[in-house]
Amino acid sequence: MATRVQGGTAPVAVEAVELIRVRLPLVAPFRTSFGTETRRDVLLVHVLAGDSEGWGECVAMQEPLYSSEYVDAAQRVITEHLLPRLLTGDTHKAVSAGAIASVLEPIKGHRMAKAALEAAWLDAELRRDGQSFAARLGAVRDRVPSGVSVGIMASIPDLLDAVSGYLDNGYMRIKLKIEPGWDVEPVRAVRERFGADLLLQVDANTAYTLDDAQHLARLDEFGLLLIEQPLPEEQILAHAKLAGQVRTPICLDESIVSALVAEEAIEMGACAIVNIKPGRVGGYLEAVRIHDVCAERSIPVWCGGMLETGVGRAANVALAALPNFTLPGDTSASDRYFAEDITPPFVLGADGCLPVPQGPGIGVEVLRDVVDSLATSTQLVRAGA
Repeated sequence: MATRVQGGTAPVAVEAVELIRVRLPLVAPFRTSFGTETRRDVLLVHVLAGDSEGWGECVAMQEPLYSSEYVDAAQRVITEHLLPRLLTGDTHKAVSAGAIASVLEPIKGHRMAKAALEAAWLDAELRRDGQSFAARLGAVRDRVPSGVSVGIMASIPDLLDAVSGYLDNGYMRIKLKIEPGWDVEPVRAVRERFGADLLLQVDANTAYTLDDAQHLARLDEFGLLLIEQPLPEEQILAHAKLAGQVRTPICLDESIVSALVAEEAIEMGACAIVNIKPGRVGGYLEAVRIHDVCAERSIPVWCGGMLETGVGRAANVALAALPNFTLPGDTSASDRYFAEDITPPFVLGADGCLPVPQGPGIGVEVLRDVVDSLATSTQLVRAGA
């Protein structure tokens, strides 16, 4: 396995960690097979380390629908279990971002909470050193192609209007959320309306069972890039069986929680493509390990999204610039989800790409006045307290 993420930056002396909850309304409701979101209740992690600072974003949702994690629990586990291991005694001076995963390993699960802390620590270290996330992770591009995720709509005409608008905006790939009763016909309508050249894929968010294999095989006629996570996340063997019954490549999302699981899923034949979400796998350093595992096995990857603010989006765009990210990800422009972001907005270029931030750390400025105006709570945890 490649070792690009080993070693790395020297630790910063963390003096305090600020946990800020902000509430951002979405520009339109976003419906998936597990529910509808109208706003993002985001937990931001702000590391204060002398002359440096760092920002991380916890991608846990308001309710435990996508995964067992949710934002209230994430904040509680951070304050009661994770930060005490990072801020006690001299630990706050000695732990680098690259060591956080091992320090927090005794706490089982809670990958989204851990990922937010690792990202904030890493941002602080890189800002101090004048190095970008892109350079630290191993990026090879300065722009990344952008796709968009389209939620389940009230009607097919509404869906076609939405897709048309996104294509007019310049998005290079369309992903349709599907569920039983909203799958074959919506996909057919989009393919017939926009043609065979449209890069099109679907995402089920675990909504089907292996008994639906023949039905899912009906999607083969539409020339999709992939079917994302059709079955429950624990059913990796069932995905391998499904892969033998459909022609469309199977992509795993929720199932892939680590490099080890990715390696085993690939060996089982459960997926031909992997969606990497840093929050879901415990952080950007583990995300790079998954990228490397897949690259070594000629499995393409792409960067998924969790309706991040500009803090998470900046880091995701840097990750998506690594060499094996060969498919457009859900790294959409800021205005896909928010009328106002907490960083300067990411704007889709005429080439359908987003620029990779090149400044120190995540490479974008956090607009503190906007954060404060959207904040619903703030909690300060001091080192040694």
